[in-house]
Amino acid sequence: MEEWKIYKIGDLFSHFKSGKGIKADEITPNGDYPVFGGNGLRGYTSRYNFEGDCAIIGRQGAFCGNVRYFKGKAYMTEHAIIAVANDNNNTRFLAYLLGTMRLGRFSGQSAQPGLAVSELAKQLISVPALSLQNKIASILSSLDDKIELNRRINDNLEQQAQALFDHYFDSGSMYLEDSTTECLTDIAVYLNGLAMQKFPATDIERSLPVLKIKELGQHKCDNSSDRCSDSIDADYIIDNGDIIFSWSGTLMVDVWCGGKCGLNQHLFKVTPLKNYPRWFVYYWTNRHLKKFKLIAKDKAVTMGHIRRSDLENAEVAVPKNLNMLEIDARINPLFQSIIDRRLEITKLENIRDTLLPKLMSGELTINEI
Repeated sequence: MEEWKIYKIGDLFSHFKSGKGIKADEITPNGDYPVFGGNGLRGYTSRYNFEGDCAIIGRQGAFCGNVRYFKGKAYMTEHAIIAVANDNNNTRFLAYLLGTMRLGRFSGQSAQPGLAVSELAKQLISVPALSLQNKIASILSSLDDKIELNRRINDNLEQQAQALFDHYFDSGSMYLEDSTTECLTDIAVYLNGLAMQKFPATDIERSLPVLKIKELGQHKCDNSSDRCSDSIDADYIIDNGDIIFSWSGTLMVDVWCGGKCGLNQHLFKVTPLKNYPRWFVYYWTNRHLKKFKLIAKDKAVTMGHIRRSDLENAEVAVPKNLNMLEIDARINPLFQSIIDRRLEITKLENIRDTLLPKLMSGELTINEI
C-alpha cells in the first residue's frame, strides 16, 4: 500500500456540490436528458444542468449514499451530489472507490436520512497515484462497458421478441385460426414458494440464498439475502432459466438468471406443461400482468395480491401445432439469446464484484490480474 495516500474526500474533486431542484411536472418517463436524484434515475426532462463525467452520490432517500458513474448530459437534483475529479485523480476510479465505502453510514439520523456535502467532504480516504487509478479504472470499466453493451443488445432483442409475440397472438391473427382457448394453469404449473423461515440454514456451506421479491427485482441475490437449507424439496430450488412470477406485493414476471437459490413464498415458479415453450408461458403470463396488477391494487389488504382463480380465468390462445412450430422457430432463438446474454451479464458482474474490493483495498495488485 506504499503507493496509496490518505486525503479528505473533498480534496480529490474540483467540483463536489449538490444539484438543483426541479419541478415534478418537468419529469417524464421519456425525454432528452436523464434526471438523477437521491435514489438514482427519476425520469427524463427537456433540459440539463450538467455535462461531462462525474460520480453521482445520492444524498437523501432510501438508498442514501449510493454511488454511480455517469458520462454525458443530465439534470442533477438537489438530492444528488455531483463529484468531478481534479486533474490529479480519475473520476471513474473514485466512483468505484466511493461505492465500496458505504457512504450512507455518514448520513444524519432522522426519519429522512441525509448526507451533508460538507460532512462527507471531510471524510478520509486512501487513494493511489493517478497512473494506478487509470489502470484500475480501465480494468473495471471494461467489464462495465461489456455489461452495458449486453444490456443494450438485450433491450433490442426483447423489443423484437415482444413485437413478434404481439404479431402472432393479437386477436385477428391468421396464426390463431383453429386455435384453442386455454388458461394459464393449463399451460404451466404455478408453484408457490415456501415460508423459508421454517427452513433456516444451519451450515453456511450447505445453504442457498433465498429468492424474495427484492432479489427478483434486482435480478440477483447478494450478501444481504437470507439463506435457507439446501435440503429443501428440489421443486423449490430455483436455477438459471426458471420463470418466476411475483404474485403479491410488487407484481412482476422474469426469467431468473441469478444462479441457484431457494424459492420464498409470494413467488411462483412457473414450469411449462405439455412441452409448451418457455417463451410461450413467459409472454402469456406477462400479457396478463397489467390486469393482475389492477386486481392486486383493488385488494383491501396491506399487500395487494392475486389468487389462483385469477390465473384460471386468464385466457390463453393456443395455435394449432403447425402454426406453433412456425412461431417457435421465430421467437425461441431470440428468447434464448436474451437468456444467454443475461447469464453473461451475471458472470461479468460477479467478476467485477470480486475484483472491486480487492483492487480498492490493495489486496490485489494490477500485476496479479
